[in-house]
This record gives sequence, C-alpha cells and structure tokens, in this order.
Amino acid sequence: MHPLRDSLRPLASLAATPPPFDPTVAPENPLELFVAWFGQAVEAGQLEPHAMTLSTVDADGVPDARVLILKDLTDDGWWFASSSASVKGVELTANPVAALTFYWPTVGRSVRIRGAVTRGSDDENARDFSRRGLGARAVALGSPQSKPLGSRDESEAAIEKAARELDAHPELVSPTWTLWCVRPSTVEFWQSDAERRHQRLRYSSQGQSWSTTLLWP
Repeated sequence: MHPLRDSLRPLASLAATPPPFDPTVAPENPLELFVAWFGQAVEAGQLEPHAMTLSTVDADGVPDARVLILKDLTDDGWWFASSSASVKGVELTANPVAALTFYWPTVGRSVRIRGAVTRGSDDENARDFSRRGLGARAVALGSPQSKPLGSRDESEAAIEKAARELDAHPELVSPTWTLWCVRPSTVEFWQSDAERRHQRLRYSSQGQSWSTTLLWP
C-alpha cells in the first residue's frame, strides 16, 4: 500500500476562526457551556452538529467507537438511542460507562464527555421509538443490528416485512429499543488555535457541583 504521508502533510487543519472564549468567565455548569457552544456551531453552519462519537469497551477491555446522533440533553446528561441487542448495547449492559466526543470544525471546537451510563424507562424507550420515522422504525424492528448479513436482498426483505407490520399495527415497538444517558463525571471543552496554542477547560463532577481546571494544550 502506498504511504499517505505525502498526501496528508499538505492538507489544511484547524483553519477555522473560533468565536471568542474566555475560560475564566465560563459558567459553573458544563451543560450551560455545551448549549452555548452547540448553538454557535449551528449558527456557523456546522453540518450535523448533533453527530457524536460514542466510545465503549468490550468484555476484553478493548475500545470500540461509532458515530451516532444526540437525542437530548437534560440535567441528567447526554442521551442517545440504540438497540440493546446491538454491539454497543451489549457492551453498555456489561460495562455501563462511555465517552462521547463532539467535533465542530466549522468553529474549531470539540467537547469530550465521560461518565456512567443509565437506561431510559420502558415508557421513555417506547415514546422515543414511536417518534422515529416509519423507515427508521422498520429497520429497528426488522434487522438484528451488527449481526452477519448474507445478502442485501435478505435485509431488504426483512425491513419491508417490518414496514408492513407497522403499517398494520402502528403501535408496535421494538422490544430492544433503548434510550441511554451518559451522566458526566468529566466534560472537557477544547478550542483550537492555528499555532496549536489550544484552550482546554475540564469540568469535574463534585457531587452536586463542578470544579474547573485549565489544561495545557
């Protein structure tokens, strides 16, 4: 395989001009700062600002990561949804801790969240599933996520069957559909600088309050 080094070096990085940020006057709660940064990313035209990387660990302690969508942010933490039978669902059930990473290159910012993971209630899971579009519900009902697939035709047939079942019974809910919440122990805000003089501010949970620490770039 041809090495990529010569192709990678000329590529631009950290080209954005971030909005002003003074960590010395940051809010006491990291959720408030996240909402502010998220809003600025949206205003700047960041594509899919709610996309985030979810990192988990398997039974052998090997990390695993994938990109999915933020469902909500509440006082409890950051919410996402998935089948409990998926790889991430199995890993979260066995070891309910996770990390989330948001990266918004349009504003040169990133946020990292680490913490314990809890599940939504049966009613919350059902409500979230029912709010999904028909196609998304059909996929959730008709496909055993992450399992080996024989052919594309096999998956299309299973999803079409699930869509017909939903058409006949709109109240159907996937028994494995689960809301998950990352309850943060630490939240780190990173703002880029073209000269690599990045700003980093870490919030650490202290029970009902938070402490903040400036970090070297």
